[in-house]
Amino acid sequence: MTIMRIIVTGGAGFIGSHVVDAYLAEGHELLVLDSLWEHGGGRREHVPTGVAFVQMDIRDPGLAAIFREFKPEIVNHHAAQHSVAIGSRDPRYDADVNVMGLLNVLEAARGCGARKVIFASSAATYGTPQSLPVDENAPQRPQSPYGITKMVAEHYLRFYRAEYGLDFTALRYGNVYGPRQDPNGEAGVIAIFIARFLRKEGVRIDWDGEQTRDYVYVGDVARANLLALERGSGGCYCIGTGIRTSVNALYEALVEISGFRAPVTRAPRRPGDARDIQYDVRLAATELGWTPRTSLADGMRATYDYFARLAEAPATPRG
Repeated sequence: MTIMRIIVTGGAGFIGSHVVDAYLAEGHELLVLDSLWEHGGGRREHVPTGVAFVQMDIRDPGLAAIFREFKPEIVNHHAAQHSVAIGSRDPRYDADVNVMGLLNVLEAARGCGARKVIFASSAATYGTPQSLPVDENAPQRPQSPYGITKMVAEHYLRFYRAEYGLDFTALRYGNVYGPRQDPNGEAGVIAIFIARFLRKEGVRIDWDGEQTRDYVYVGDVARANLLALERGSGGCYCIGTGIRTSVNALYEALVEISGFRAPVTRAPRRPGDARDIQYDVRLAATELGWTPRTSLADGMRATYDYFARLAEAPATPRG
């Protein structure tokens, strides 16, 4: 693989930092740009020692100068307002970050001569699917401002490709989980459950717990971003496992891993929650050469062990 210069926005965050690790392992030259927004999960210690880092909001007018100075060939865009709850409470803020921020990134990428943008899209663009599994051609009917802005972003990517020749690959993530996910606030259920299991606290299960999601390990997601450097021109891809797992099944798996049966509080269905989501990932296999490698059991064990180690020792900068 040719060595490339890459800017990763949101590269101090949960998924973005794993993407940075994957790129770094292949010898690429990196610059991480992250606002370290308190609700975003970005942490300075997630950025490896020696990797250039700029703390900046993607809406900042100074973004273009950073891009011109670094001259990236690839822009990997993970920075976002990612909370469905925050976006629903404040749709203007959600659109400001996820649409206006994206346009600022695209203009900066175009202005510095970047070749391609790799974009973190979402299953939220589909809303409640009419049939399963969901593939790339399924209707996108987002039910949250977050999902709306991710869908709108895909349209802007198509425009910039057609009008300016700025290539893109959009990766529509399922429910991503793994080490470094923030277990506070609105986070993935796996991270939330693990944190509470480790503290020997109870957990809340909404609805009847039989609602299912397609949980994909963050290491597999990072590998999709690696493959997208040279594949997937102008395409959008479902990135999941093709396997549905219920919240109740997640709970039982953690009981087995931890040896602790956390008390369960039952709660009503959350407004907007879809019953089931499952991806058809065959297009990613065909065009990106990507398939998920990590089983849910192995991924949950690795995630549990990570949080257990974190609970035992103070955080230290990564070397």
